[in-house]
Amino acid sequence: MQGEQAALPAFAKDAKMRFTESPNPTFSYGQTVAETDGGSSWREGESAGWKYVDTATEDPGKLYPLMISGIVPRPIAFVSSVSTDGTENLAPFSWFNMVTHNPPLVSISVSVAPSGSHKDTAANIKATKEFTVNIISEPFVENANITCIDAPAGISEWPLSGLTKEPSVHVKPARVKESAFSMECELFQANDIIHPVSGKHTTTLILGHVKAIHVRADVLNERGIVDITKFKPISRLGDISYARVGDAFRLPRQMWKLEGEKVQKFLKTLGDA
Repeated sequence: MQGEQAALPAFAKDAKMRFTESPNPTFSYGQTVAETDGGSSWREGESAGWKYVDTATEDPGKLYPLMISGIVPRPIAFVSSVSTDGTENLAPFSWFNMVTHNPPLVSISVSVAPSGSHKDTAANIKATKEFTVNIISEPFVENANITCIDAPAGISEWPLSGLTKEPSVHVKPARVKESAFSMECELFQANDIIHPVSGKHTTTLILGHVKAIHVRADVLNERGIVDITKFKPISRLGDISYARVGDAFRLPRQMWKLEGEKVQKFLKTLGDA
């Protein structure tokens, strides 16, 4: 891996995310993909056909790399938890997302260790009902990644990371001070995922009730929401790959009261054809 890294260009620390036009700003109702800019060449790829994967017969060891390479990019929950004996744990999970804002809930999926035992994070959260979720930004992604080490129970990843513990208000686990967006969470629900055929417990889905959010003031815009260009969040891709946010574009949601007449005229043309 060190040889591979040496052959790569240096990380562009000064690169800035920018907003651009959408891929096809002239899109109109009913326009096919082949008619859009770049769409024709994309459709040409269909000539190679599709690989069909039957998940009932595929080796789970092969499903894992396939799914994490196709379900991308994934946000990362950098989770801080504490065991019942006081050992502090820190680990990143990319099977993570927001569930709802009312009540504010987040989800984290934690796979069961090959031995069949709970990973520290799931065991800690189930036992203590508390944790924090910290979003990772570019400047400390290596610090966060080092906590992936398969350390034995009782070993805290905090000293290895070089990151700073910041006391939480509502929960015992500390938040990561270097994170510009952290959430203090209480366990809302823990659902053990049982394989429908083998009957084995393979994963635990954790729903966390967000009790408090800490946002660094310098990443907020004038509307009080996070400015993605300043936040610089990191996401996960397939294998051991991470990604930064590149160019972005905005697409408004159409409203029927403004677009309804146009839609109906378009649908009428289809009926007349």
